[in-house]
Amino acid sequence: MLLDEDPASLIAQCTTHFKLDSDRASLLRISDSLSTLSTFRQQHLSSLQSTLGRLNRTHQTLSSNHAHTLSQHNPTTHAAEILKLDTEKFKIAKQASDLEMEGERLEGELGRLGGMLGELESEGVEGGEREKGPEEDATILKLKIYRTLGIDVEADATTGQYNKAVIRNAAKGDVHVVNIDPKFSRHFYTSYFWRTM
Repeated sequence: MLLDEDPASLIAQCTTHFKLDSDRASLLRISDSLSTLSTFRQQHLSSLQSTLGRLNRTHQTLSSNHAHTLSQHNPTTHAAEILKLDTEKFKIAKQASDLEMEGERLEGELGRLGGMLGELESEGVEGGEREKGPEEDATILKLKIYRTLGIDVEADATTGQYNKAVIRNAAKGDVHVVNIDPKFSRHFYTSYFWRTM
């Protein structure tokens, strides 16, 4: 016989020395951990699927809006509108520049007229440093007023009558020479002078 002891008793002795309780507890803990991890993974996948679905719906909405916007866009109309707005912008800028120049011109003219008024007030009703006749005072006053408006009146060398007017328009940069003919009324020349200025 190979063994001195009975094999059954040897097996019984070996099995009594095995300690399986700790191994069973470890297997139970591993099983619980696997179950918990599986539940968490399933919940996480559900959350990701819900988020993905929401993002897909948002993407479809944005794509639809984008396609609608592109279908409504007309490059020709857009270019024409931009050109129209640019034209309006330049037109307004030119008008503003013209108004600024006109304001400066009127300010200068106002200053000249104010200086002329101060000079006339300092001369008083009698006017000037020497005594003049009423007709001479009126003529000089008219000539000064004409000059402040940019009109120079020239007298004929032979007759002494004022028969020529030179109208200067600083804003337009032009000069008009008008020969005064007695057959036309003063109203006609007054209207013409104002239109020329």
